[in-house]
Amino acid sequence: MNTPSSAMTAPANIQPHAIALLRVSLGVMALAHGLLKVFVFTLPGTVGYFESLGLPGFLAYLTILGELGGGLALILGVYTRWISLAMIPLLLGATSIHLGNGWMFSNEGGGWEFPLFWTVALLVQAGLGSGSFSLGRLFR
Repeated sequence: MNTPSSAMTAPANIQPHAIALLRVSLGVMALAHGLLKVFVFTLPGTVGYFESLGLPGFLAYLTILGELGGGLALILGVYTRWISLAMIPLLLGATSIHLGNGWMFSNEGGGWEFPLFWTVALLVQAGLGSGSFSLGRLFR
């Protein structure tokens, strides 16, 4: 029987912490993007940008709410699976907006590789759950 050496495998107790690290990282990114829209681009500026794309202005508010609320919920580990799934449409929308700018996010206007990766990471998080250090355990 061929078994991996103990030096090549991570201890099982590290996995919940790795899952939590992904969860908190996704939450911080979402929160940062929401705060960017509020404090840097401003609410009217964000609404104007959405409208310049041909989208209804109210979607800007829903996006900001999703990023701020979803980011906080992920950081705290509250309803992680559902929040991750609920945020996927936001990121698919962002991916579609950036499609015409090419692959690399460093391109002018930002490419689509970053929002697509973020979408996949949210899907992975939904599959993994909250991991360690989660307040979601209080709501079970």
